[in-house]
Amino acid sequence: MRNIILCLGLVLATSCISTKSTLKNVNPQAVRPTFSEGRYHLTEYATDKKYGYDPDYPINIGFINENQEAINVAYFFNALEGELGEKITYNKTDSCCPFPTKNTTIGAGTLSIYEVAFENSTKKVLLYFNIYEKGALLCPKGFRIKKMDKN
Repeated sequence: MRNIILCLGLVLATSCISTKSTLKNVNPQAVRPTFSEGRYHLTEYATDKKYGYDPDYPINIGFINENQEAINVAYFFNALEGELGEKITYNKTDSCCPFPTKNTTIGAGTLSIYEVAFENSTKKVLLYFNIYEKGALLCPKGFRIKKMDKN
């Protein structure tokens, strides 16, 4: 009986992480945009409505240390506003979707889920972020890139 419980526990522990990644938009050669004034200089818009909204198409801001997640996510959101110019606020709400990666010591990563709210609206959306893999940083559908201040 003890061996059955041990085997069942081992199967459950190893089944949580797939051996094949489902992420569709990883690009290890992607160049992270430059940044200043606390924000990335985004220049391109996503053409795929799944970008950021679907766990298989997360916003890939990696390869960064977990301690740098908050600042890099802030750089990303500081470059955006609602598609009508609304201010946005965001909050990390959860993590999900384990996947294999060579960019962590344990060989696996998870996605971070951020809830985004729009000023003067009840509208909220969830965006998925991946800090372990790189990909093109784009402005997701439903947002626009803030104009840079000209000094």
